[in-house]
Amino acid sequence: MKRRNLLVGAGAALAAGCAKVAESDAGAAVLSAAEDWHRKAQRLFAARTALAKEYDRSDLSPYFRGNGSRTVDTDAYRAALAEGFADWRLEVGGLVRHPLSLSLENIRRLPQRTQITRHDCVEGWSAIGEWTGPQLGTILEGAGLLPQAKYIVFRCADTLYGSRYYESVDLIDAYHPQTIIAHALNGEPLPEKNGAPLRMRIERQLGYKHAKYLTGIEAVASLDEIGRGEGGYWEDRGYQWYAGV
Repeated sequence: MKRRNLLVGAGAALAAGCAKVAESDAGAAVLSAAEDWHRKAQRLFAARTALAKEYDRSDLSPYFRGNGSRTVDTDAYRAALAEGFADWRLEVGGLVRHPLSLSLENIRRLPQRTQITRHDCVEGWSAIGEWTGPQLGTILEGAGLLPQAKYIVFRCADTLYGSRYYESVDLIDAYHPQTIIAHALNGEPLPEKNGAPLRMRIERQLGYKHAKYLTGIEAVASLDEIGRGEGGYWEDRGYQWYAGV
């Protein structure tokens, strides 16, 4: 897999002795190319950390459709749904100092962010909804990522065609201020068809990255040994891992 952390090496293009290299025409060309690469990398990083557009309540779509899995076809999920997800747990583990097991009530008591954003599906449809939940970064800070952690994997309760759904992001998207664990849509508890009781909102990426029916968050150093090694259910089947919009 050819994944690169945008934060690694951006400031290391010029090392000691560059002054001598620059004295030759070839050396000057190399340094000019390195400087140009650095500017492009900075622009790319800035684009990935920019905020997605947010809308007004007057812009809300009259209907926010479900897509992909619209429920979890297990007795355990049906029982949890009937009980209002009182016993649902979100497990946070992997490369963290302090593994967490959070109830839905724990998650509602954390500092909350509400954002009205547009959901863009790879199938070509869009909808605008209001999402509420804590920022993923808040939870990761509480768990304490270890230095080896490079990716965050989202574990889900639903299955498609016999395989458990999962997704992943790098730390840039994980700590983006609009990356939240949503428990409410348009001011109401998250509907079953939209991923109740918890789903990810990763506003700078297409809809298949927004994992639903969330049960776990795992910090990992590599995605190679997870699923088929491509970083997500649909990525394992040919979709792009970074699905920026």
